[in-house]
Amino acid sequence: MLSITGGLFKGFRLITPRGIRPTSAKVRQALGNILANRFQGARVLDGFAGSGAAGIEALSRGAAFVAFVDSQTDAILAIRDNLQRLQTRLPSHAWRVVHLDLDRGLLHLAKVEKSFDLVFLDPPYQSPEGKKALISVVQCAILAPSGIVVVEHDRRTLTPSDVGPLTRYRQHRYGETVLSFYT
Repeated sequence: MLSITGGLFKGFRLITPRGIRPTSAKVRQALGNILANRFQGARVLDGFAGSGAAGIEALSRGAAFVAFVDSQTDAILAIRDNLQRLQTRLPSHAWRVVHLDLDRGLLHLAKVEKSFDLVFLDPPYQSPEGKKALISVVQCAILAPSGIVVVEHDRRTLTPSDVGPLTRYRQHRYGETVLSFYT
């Protein structure tokens, strides 16, 4: 079973919908360590959220707000269930769940929310969705000026070095998984 790896909710077990490939604990823990000083008070977007593991990990490590975006009903139900189980430890104004595909979800959030400090994207593996999602982040202008976008992808999936004003500045590989960081 999937559990939160650090912070306030460390050890909290997450409900994961069938058919969703969640970000592994090893990768979430590495991401938490890499961005440790960036989480405190941050506004985070968890795109292709699945179980919400990455976003809940961010809340656990001090994020002030997380928006979870996913188009699959099973994923949305799992995210809401996971957040509901944390409701006594997490104020409801600390999160928003958006049941739309990423493009429409970003457009919606751009209208109703302030910009985001961290954007985590975990598109389906071995699909072109990562590049498309980066383009959407740029077009919607939802990233704060000093914000970071992290794309999780399969090692065989190439991500562009630049997308509009975003530039990839580092990559970390964990087995078959790669985290690409953009600023």
